Amino acid sequence: MIEVRNLTKSYGSTLAVDGLSFDVRPGRVTGFLGPNGSGKSTTMRMIMGLDAPDTGEARIGGRAYRDLAWPLSEVGALLEARTFHPGRSARHHLSALAAGGGIPPGRVGEVLRTVGLGSVAHRRAGKFSLGMAQRLGIAAALLGDPPILLFDEPVNGLDPEGVRWIRNLMTSLAAEGRTVLLSSHLISEMALTADHLVVIGRGRLLADTTVRELTRGGGSLEDAFFRLTGESAEYHGSAPAPRAAGADPGLRAARSVDGTSTRDAAGPLPGGAPAPHHSPPASSRHSEKASPRRGTAQDEERHS
Repeated sequence: MIEVRNLTKSYGSTLAVDGLSFDVRPGRVTGFLGPNGSGKSTTMRMIMGLDAPDTGEARIGGRAYRDLAWPLSEVGALLEARTFHPGRSARHHLSALAAGGGIPPGRVGEVLRTVGLGSVAHRRAGKFSLGMAQRLGIAAALLGDPPILLFDEPVNGLDPEGVRWIRNLMTSLAAEGRTVLLSSHLISEMALTADHLVVIGRGRLLADTTVRELTRGGGSLEDAFFRLTGESAEYHGSAPAPRAAGADPGLRAARSVDGTSTRDAAGPLPGGAPAPHHSPPASSRHSEKASPRRGTAQDEERHS
């Protein structure tokens, strides 16, 4: 389980994450939604120990990331696609990660096949398309066979078949009892994938609920999302910005996990910075798990 408690993060005078609290429980896909600049990536970086919060804490399986004995076997993450040496092959990249954590070499081939990169494992990763780089990042996240997984926009660069493969992978991982936190800007895809939703705006919690509950008043998840985040995002079209959920009888007042209201807005947010290369050591926890139909290499072949 992932526990986030009162996380706050500022960059200079700009408040990026403001007293954020929520849980990500095992056995379900938790979707992490919010407008651009709402603090999703910053929150995930703090969970993974890449950014230090000003206040609050994030725990993975009851411990801070820095206290994990074998991080790669306890939590896997895709936060940025191109976190590999461009001169290395896909196999070389994963083999280096495995060697650092005592993972048998055979596990590398397993995850390459799972993500559909088996046929191009020898190619330099620097020549990969964005979709292929995403698949390699997912393979790295799965390498240590961890019970907790975080994915930040994993469908970027994937074709429709790849998007469906991601959906099947996420639901399969959750069905195995793993904890899955999934951030995506594709709201329609989130409606098909997520069991639970955490919605934030301007760094604050707006909703922590199920997809069914959020859409209980009728309409699509997209409709509910824009009603909920209307006062937490900047819209640049000619139409007026959507109203927040307070006037909509189909949406409950947004509450944090401790029951306090989180509807008042914070200040503007900065642009996110790309995550640095981060390859924590792994352990020998590598038992083969059931997985959905393996990803295809159609998008890889188009870029060969």
